[in-house]
Amino acid sequence: MLGRGITETMTRTDRLISALDRLGIGMTLLMPVFLTHGRVFSEIAMDVLAIGLLIRSGLGSGHSTEARIGWGWGRQFWVRVALLWWVWQIVCSLPHIGLGSSQALTQACLAIRFPLMAAAMQVWTLRLPSVRGAMRWVLVICCLYFVLQFVIQAVFGHNLFGYPRYIDGTLTGPYAHPRAAAPFSRLVLPVMMLGCAGLVARSRSQGIPPARAIRLQGFVAMSLLAIAVMALMVLAGQRIPTVLTVLGIAVCAAFYRPMRPAAIVAACSLPVLVLMVRFLAPQAFHHLVILAADQMTHFWQSQYGQVFTRAIIMAQYHPVTGLGYDAFRHACSHPIYHHGLPWFNTEVDGGGRTICVQHAHNHYLQALTNAGVPGLFLFSGFVFACLRALWPWRGAHQAWRIGLFAAFFVQEWPLASASDFLNLPLGGWAFMLLGVGLAEAWHRIDDAPEPEAGTHAGSPIVLRQG
Repeated sequence: MLGRGITETMTRTDRLISALDRLGIGMTLLMPVFLTHGRVFSEIAMDVLAIGLLIRSGLGSGHSTEARIGWGWGRQFWVRVALLWWVWQIVCSLPHIGLGSSQALTQACLAIRFPLMAAAMQVWTLRLPSVRGAMRWVLVICCLYFVLQFVIQAVFGHNLFGYPRYIDGTLTGPYAHPRAAAPFSRLVLPVMMLGCAGLVARSRSQGIPPARAIRLQGFVAMSLLAIAVMALMVLAGQRIPTVLTVLGIAVCAAFYRPMRPAAIVAACSLPVLVLMVRFLAPQAFHHLVILAADQMTHFWQSQYGQVFTRAIIMAQYHPVTGLGYDAFRHACSHPIYHHGLPWFNTEVDGGGRTICVQHAHNHYLQALTNAGVPGLFLFSGFVFACLRALWPWRGAHQAWRIGLFAAFFVQEWPLASASDFLNLPLGGWAFMLLGVGLAEAWHRIDDAPEPEAGTHAGSPIVLRQG
């Protein structure tokens, strides 16, 4: 009787593990679709993955040792730093420390679901090579969907849903407002690198020596691919996404030797592309170039400079604990912060209430106002730890992993205007791509290495999990 009970219990555990695995894999593969269209469903999918990881880690493995997850993922450096940052944000959001609102404290507590989603993809839902391969195809399809919507709107004046260009001439992609360029600038980097790797592999399969293939077919094809990406971003007319795409291509070229000549060609073509947009889409050119030049020339008098100044002033008043979660949204309008700084902005009221927005438009300023200097230090440590975990050592699918590294790198580039760090959909895209990249690094021993041009295919590869 006792043995039968134990067997039935283990069978129920196995069934629960199997159901959880199917649910987690389904939510993972649907996450890019939900982030593209369906913000509510992406919230649900994120919660399912975060909670599912905790349940799955506590269940063990049932009868299968291969299905074991355990709690070892919590000992990773990036997870430990994320937990420290999260706990400090909660402390800074408590009553009598920060602003003390229940909404801020609740949001601070729920912030952990973003790192947990990335960890779930890393060690649980994307542990199988077949699932990681399927995820690549889903991301490629989503990227091509963005491209299709951009091109149709640029050519016909409206997207597939009938939305025209935005009033400032920028492309909106599949949306009514210009919010597609930012996620596309992150997503296109790993997809572009996947295309580059495919071009190199195709040249080698034709029996052409690698060096010659790179110089001829591979060079031309990768150059056209990089130019097409740049042309699409310039045509979209969004300043920061365009600059970050250029930065991302540079990062990819730094790691992936076959792409370096193509990246130089793309950089040289950028002025020509901008000039073409001047005649093809004058409004987009004005938004991309004229307005950007004016804002950079008079940065401290612009709203971006005033927001920067206001965030620094708020941090000066609360250097240790900040003001808690969403500090800028709730405290920006307080008159005590309405003044300038001699070395930044000398306006008397620093822009007053008119510059108050939902966030500080920079992740590092947001961390500073939310949790003070310790919060900024911990957030910077979290970014460093994630980049360290994503670092594309030689191994399987190197080009794809380089693109994922570049996507998170440009997401957290400090010298750029940015949306709220933990918002959806852009924050969801960032953490989802982070999770995919972490999974590729964690399980890098599953596939054969992808050698660079000019390197010996049989050279030893350093393989490491975690």
